[in-house]
Order: sequence, then structure tokens, then C-alpha cells
Amino acid sequence: MVFSSLMFLFVFLPVVLGVYYILPRKFRNAFLLIADLFFYGWGEPVLVFLMIFTIVINYFAGIIMSRAGNKKLVLIITLIIDFGLLAFFKYEGFISENLNVIIPFLHIPSLAIPLPIGISFYTFQIVSYIIDLYRNETDVQKNIISFGTYVSLFPQLIAGPIVRYRDVSEQLSHRRENPEQFARGVRLFTLGLAKKVLLANPLGLMWDTLREPTGAGAAASWAGIIAFSLQIYYDFSGYSDMARGLGNMLGFEFLKNFDYPYISKSITEFWRRWHISLGTWFREYVYIPLGGNKKGKIRTLVNLLIVWMLTGLWHGASWNFLLWGLYFGIILIIEKLFLLKALEKLPAIIGHIYSILIIVFGWIIFYYSDDVGGFAELCRFVPTLFGGGILSSDAGAVITNNLSLLAAGIIASTPLIRKIYDYLNKKKGYRIAEPVVIAIILLLCTASLVNNSYNPFLYFKF
Repeated sequence: MVFSSLMFLFVFLPVVLGVYYILPRKFRNAFLLIADLFFYGWGEPVLVFLMIFTIVINYFAGIIMSRAGNKKLVLIITLIIDFGLLAFFKYEGFISENLNVIIPFLHIPSLAIPLPIGISFYTFQIVSYIIDLYRNETDVQKNIISFGTYVSLFPQLIAGPIVRYRDVSEQLSHRRENPEQFARGVRLFTLGLAKKVLLANPLGLMWDTLREPTGAGAAASWAGIIAFSLQIYYDFSGYSDMARGLGNMLGFEFLKNFDYPYISKSITEFWRRWHISLGTWFREYVYIPLGGNKKGKIRTLVNLLIVWMLTGLWHGASWNFLLWGLYFGIILIIEKLFLLKALEKLPAIIGHIYSILIIVFGWIIFYYSDDVGGFAELCRFVPTLFGGGILSSDAGAVITNNLSLLAAGIIASTPLIRKIYDYLNKKKGYRIAEPVVIAIILLLCTASLVNNSYNPFLYFKF
């Protein structure tokens, strides 16, 4: 079940919110845990047992660690279990396939295991709890209901943001829901839904249309990959906004996951603005433990490369994701060595153009996983950006019909809309009209979902 579905919007969410606020506070976490497991098991009920197993193992690991003399042994065993499950379900096919290529006589069978939804996200959340407990940076959670609620909380369960336990530990036990927070949550959820339904979906359809025809022309390829770059931003940031909004409705505050990344003037800045929770996780639990930038320049560069190889692999079991991670890792190293200082001396527009070009090429690598043709299709697409004519008539019609969509996507990716909102919000009349505006946006999203079957979610498989 995804947030941008009619079942979620008009059945699951109203029922959950209605029951949640009817129940006394002491029963709300227990109800949330039940709702979380139902939500998670909607598409593949058997995977609920994996979620329950993960919750139980890590709950007791935390209890044992809080009492054990050898905390490191408990930490190592728990990390082996958590990352072992992630590796088994997400990377088993990839590992066996490549081992069979390298060592043909092994004949390792691929088990074709279904990928548990959101396993990369909730595994990282659990690991943050275990490591923080080991470091004495958080207290053990002795209530298994509260711990299970944290691990499986449906707003951010399947696609983040990655919420560290220490950021919500107090909220699990002592949150106090209020009308202002609920209203803010409704607004944030609705705007996130609009990003997903009114922008990401049609932009994705545009990309699918333009990337397929051969001989459509370089302009078509550029327009297509720009549409995809906007699609993945609105798809993921929209989902993160919906997750934060749902959290507000339930009394939780989740940290912001996106901060207008496409206005960046360097790739270093871009990764401070894009998927902030993932970058924070890798910094706190990989980069700094490896030594960060405290052990000399060479070690710092090696640490960056390791982090970005892992970041790429985190996104999926395919060579293109590893290549994507290395691509950005190398660029960040170049910026750290000398390019960042050079960019700071140039006009801001140069930094913007440089960043957008690097980002767009990165999304080309990201898109062409094994599921869509892999490296062969990547090599076929890249030359179309620089040759094969300018623009075919059919592709020109697609671009012309979607010019307003592209313009809206580009404008909305900047802080302009936010500034307009902040200005209007100071006006008494707008505060009165805002519920009507939100209702209209929700109505438009609903109409779009009813009329269109195209509703993919790119990060659903991660």
C-alpha cells in the first residue's frame, strides 16, 4: 500500500486516525503497531513475520546489551543478523549471479527471493538504535510495544526518512498531539501528495515516452532526462513530505529530508540537501567511525570513496548503483581537493549549471539498472544526448504538450513557492482560505488518481 493510493487515502488513513484518537493514550502505541503491521503486510502478508522477527531480535539485543558486560559482542552479533538479513533478501541474487560469471563451475542457484519492502530503510533505523545504545548515546527501550512501533511506524516505514531512535525516543512515550500540529500535518501531507501525483507521475510518463523512440533527437533525450530528474525528486521528496505530515497527524516530528537540492552550486552542497537522513546516517555510522577527516588527506579520500560505494549499493543490487556511487564519490573527492574552492570564486550561475549537469548525468546512471536494460541501455542512451538529429516531430509534440509541466516542475524545485506561501501566510485572509486551498489540491490529486493508472513509486523497491 502506498500513500498515493485511493485505498490508503480514503480507507486506511481515516480508519487509523479515527481509532487512534478515540483510544486512550496508553493504548495508542499498541494500536499503531497493529496498524503498522497491517500496512506492511498489505502487499505480501508473509513478510510481516520477518518484520516481527527483526523487532524481537533487536529488542532483546538492546535489553541484553544494557545488562551485558561484553557489549561489543552483542553489538557484533546483532549487526551480523541485521545486515545478514538485508544482504540475503536484497543481494543474494546479485551475488550468486556474479559469482557464477566469475567462477562458472560453481552453478550457484538463484533463490528468486521477493524483496521485503523498505528493508533498506528500516534496517538502517534499527542499526542506528543498536549502535547508539552501544555508544551510550541513547537509553534502552524496555517496552517492546514502543520499540515495535518505532521500527514499523507506517509513515516512514517503506521509504523513509530514516529516523534515528534517539530523535524520537521521547516522542514514543510522551508525545502530546495538538490541533495545530495535526493541521500542519494535513497541509504537509497534501502538498507532498501533490508533488507525487500532480508532478512526479506526469513527469515520469513524459520520461517513459521520450526515452523509448530511437531517432527522436538530442533535444528529446535532454528533455526526457530532465523530466526524470524532476520525477525522482518529486517522487521521493513528496513521499518524505507525506511521511512527515502523517507523523505530525500522529503527534511525531520527523526531521526534514530534502532542502531544495536543485538550487545547489556544488555537488557537495547537493548531498547536504538531498536525502538528508541517509547522508546523516552514513556520516554518523560509517564515515566518522572510519576516521572521517581526522586521519590525514589520503585516509579521508579513501573513507569518502568507501562511503559512496556503500551508498550506491544501498540503493540496489545492480552494477549501475555501484557505478553511480563511485561517480559521485569521485566528484566529491575532486571538489574536496580543489574544485570547491575554484567554484566559490566563480559567479553562482556557473556553479548551478555545473551542478545540474553533473546531477543529470548521475540520474542517467541511476536509472539504467538491470531491470531496464542495464549497462547496454545506458550506453545506447548517452550518445543520443549528443547526436541523432535535434528533435523529431513526434518528440517535439510531446515536449510542447508538457512545457507547462516542465516549467512548473522547475519553478517548484526552487524556494520561490515557499517564499510566496510565507508572504501569503502573514495575510489574515489567506489563513482563512488555506483550508479551501488544501481541499482543492486534495480534490485535484484524487481526480488524477481516479483517471490515471500510472502511479509508480521509484523508491518503493529500495
